[in-house]
Amino acid sequence: MSASIALIGAGRMGRGLAVVFAYAGHDVALIDLKPREADQFVRLAEEARREITGTLATLAHLGFFAATDAAAIAGRVRLVPEAEAGAVLPGAAFIFEGVPEVLEQKRAALALVSRLAGPEPVIASTTSTILVDDLAGAIEHRERFMNAHWLNPPYLMPLVELSPGSATRPEVVQALRSLLEGIGKVTVLCAARPGYIVPRIQTLAMNEAARMVEEGVASAEDIDQAVKYGFGLRFAVLGLLEFIDWGGGDILYYASRYLTKALGNERYAAPEIIERNMREGHIGMKTGRGFLDYDKIDLESHRLERLAAFATLLRGFGLVRPPVLR
Repeated sequence: MSASIALIGAGRMGRGLAVVFAYAGHDVALIDLKPREADQFVRLAEEARREITGTLATLAHLGFFAATDAAAIAGRVRLVPEAEAGAVLPGAAFIFEGVPEVLEQKRAALALVSRLAGPEPVIASTTSTILVDDLAGAIEHRERFMNAHWLNPPYLMPLVELSPGSATRPEVVQALRSLLEGIGKVTVLCAARPGYIVPRIQTLAMNEAARMVEEGVASAEDIDQAVKYGFGLRFAVLGLLEFIDWGGGDILYYASRYLTKALGNERYAAPEIIERNMREGHIGMKTGRGFLDYDKIDLESHRLERLAAFATLLRGFGLVRPPVLR
């Protein structure tokens, strides 16, 4: 039997997660915590239902399922007014908070939800900016609480970044990972630091792209082409750290030194870990160890597997042409 999912906040995030879980077969309670007059709630519910059915129609159009199945999927989502939250929350196995990114609003919502739900449900905030322990103090039984940062749109993006708090029990982390991986998501764990993993990396990359436009390095169109067909394809297969190991950390070491000097800016300087790996001879595949350990890996098979994945991406983008034979 599928776990019952409660989503706190009937806005954009809540509606997106409702699609995710309903698509995966779960019963979903989409709870509006704001006190409203009955007619106001009816309008909100109609708006949420239109957005959910519209998203499902788009997914059907993209070939995820037959359009005739959309109504059954949408039927798994129940819109719940604030007055009924206390009756619904204790029956949820997992509760996801998705109210606006304002610390006090989130703390107030989480305090109320944790009190109404009782001690059993796992509670996760979907915050993209607030550290888990800045929220956990509002929670009754904070050992069942953590952050779960979804990338938008959540019904398409597979990654969810999980950040446990100082009091989060390991079994709670595992329960949430099992739920998410059971619906096809990819989970990663990260410490409670500002920016998680993806936002920290993409903030640097986006600012650098904007800076190159500002400096006249290239047009916005050409920079985006370079990112999509160079940066994006390559790192979709290898990831940043395995790519360093693939080419060799020494290449990054020397490239960082050159760019720092040529562009006169310390933002291109390599971190200490690159310097340390150079000193210790841990520069990647060619030495058997870099950021990853390759000592027990068949490197030739590993390279072929990664190249095959890259070729699959190229075919998907229509970028593979047959050879010219004379």
